[in-house]
Amino acid sequence: MSAVLACGSDAVLSDESAAQLWRIRPLRREDPIEVTVPPDRRRERPGIVVHHRALASGDLATRDRIPLTGPIRTLVQLGLGLGPRQLEAAVNEADKLGLVDPETLRRALEQLAGEPGVPNLRGMLDRHTFALTDSELERGFLALARRAGLPVPLTRHWLNGFRVDFFWADLGLVVETDGLTYHRTPAAQARDRLRDQRHTAAGLTCLRFTHWQIAHERGYVVATLEAVARRLVSRG
Repeated sequence: MSAVLACGSDAVLSDESAAQLWRIRPLRREDPIEVTVPPDRRRERPGIVVHHRALASGDLATRDRIPLTGPIRTLVQLGLGLGPRQLEAAVNEADKLGLVDPETLRRALEQLAGEPGVPNLRGMLDRHTFALTDSELERGFLALARRAGLPVPLTRHWLNGFRVDFFWADLGLVVETDGLTYHRTPAAQARDRLRDQRHTAAGLTCLRFTHWQIAHERGYVVATLEAVARRLVSRG
């Protein structure tokens, strides 16, 4: 708060400092405090990193009575300096804390196209929130299953109290395709574990593939299906 007040009434905490206050980045007291002021305010203060940027009212928020950039704007600013893994961790924390989910963030980035930081953030999200429609996913995965030599499975079949994506009854094989691999809430993860445990307890083999793998890592998916199918056939 002292740093913000020192930079004027229109200053806000930003960048790494805002991320730390939002708890989406680890607190590092040795880091300099970063503040953003309007472009026409040429303020410099010893010990404070002052950024000069134009911010819209929608970019601003308040936390612990301290004015700062909102979660989306803060993540965009982090996109300027963080590597992919650190940036992914920050978005993960924002999602976990309920500050912004990947779908909302991705839509917001479409409105911010061309701004610094957006390309890195969007590139990371494109990999982890890549999603196909049900029909596209089904066609894509079934083509890979055919390449692996598997017969046509049951789809969207109810089994052990859950609807499974793909089921080969003769093999006892269940395949689930995870949507938003990046956006996995604790509740969703717990439910996935429960369904996998129930299928395993019933003597079934469970595999999970991401939408990204089905679309872009086809060789890996086919090889995995082939190996698992061989094992199940030999066991039977």
